[in-house]
Amino acid sequence: MDKTYAIVAEDLRKSYGETEVLKGVNLKVERGTMLALLGPNGAGKTTIVRILSTLLSFNGGRATVEGLDVAEQGDQVRGVIGLTGQYAAVDEYLTGTQNLVMMGRLYHLSQAHARERSQQLLEQFDLVEAANRKVKTYSGGMRRRLDLAISLIATPPIIFLDEPTTGLDPRSRLAMWEVIRNLMSSGATILLTTQYLEEADQLADQIAVIDHGIVIAEGTANELKKKVGVDSAVLSFQTTKEAEAAKNVLGEKSIIDTTKMTVTFPVDAVHSLTQALNALEAAKITVVAVDIHKPTLDDVFLQLTGKPVEASTNSPEAKLTK
Repeated sequence: MDKTYAIVAEDLRKSYGETEVLKGVNLKVERGTMLALLGPNGAGKTTIVRILSTLLSFNGGRATVEGLDVAEQGDQVRGVIGLTGQYAAVDEYLTGTQNLVMMGRLYHLSQAHARERSQQLLEQFDLVEAANRKVKTYSGGMRRRLDLAISLIATPPIIFLDEPTTGLDPRSRLAMWEVIRNLMSSGATILLTTQYLEEADQLADQIAVIDHGIVIAEGTANELKKKVGVDSAVLSFQTTKEAEAAKNVLGEKSIIDTTKMTVTFPVDAVHSLTQALNALEAAKITVVAVDIHKPTLDDVFLQLTGKPVEASTNSPEAKLTK
């Protein structure tokens, strides 16, 4: 067993006929950390999760989970993972407790152990008051929390979360983030797929950006943001004439927005901003406001792919899953 990496994918490939969905994906997830797979619809994120969780075969490459070969040791792999898919896999006609106990029994827990573990998870996921209600009465956020709780019934060391907050309202999404943070603090290894840039930024130790079946960039959120470049200063003026004069002072690297009466230019340190403000003061140009814009994962994705993360639905995976 690899002592450093809990999940490894090497040159992972998947095709449907002549359509390539994965074109040689390489991933490594360090034990006890979270890797976020970030990409648009159809980029290949769900295909990777389905392969690593043994739900889908693959055409080339190699994958291991907790040192177990995914292709050759599927039964053992399923014994060390928890999976929460894009849609809550719960029985609407059972109560929350009954769903949890049933899954515990399927994992060969004793009746007593399954009930004990169910109670622990109901408390952990703030579902105690709804424990004896049928799931069809649950809100979307409650169903997602129950679905995640079910995937943890056997206390797996590795958890796959496939877009776990899709469709949730902002409050439910924040609640789910807190649950995921608690899982991370307990030492779980997590592979998260998401279209939400902020989600990856807030939660992940490492991020892999995937588009059209290949990894196009990887690193920490800060490392990826550095690919965009330095911070930008946005200066506001009272009139368009002043903004135009400011642009002439600041030079060709500055960008003017005559509608908003602003000028934006890159700043790589505090002294460069100070120099710019001093130059404008010497030219008797009054700055109304200064705003510093730091690179975001939105900027990263736009630079890498030329489109917003939510935009692409024309890739092979998207077509095949419609």
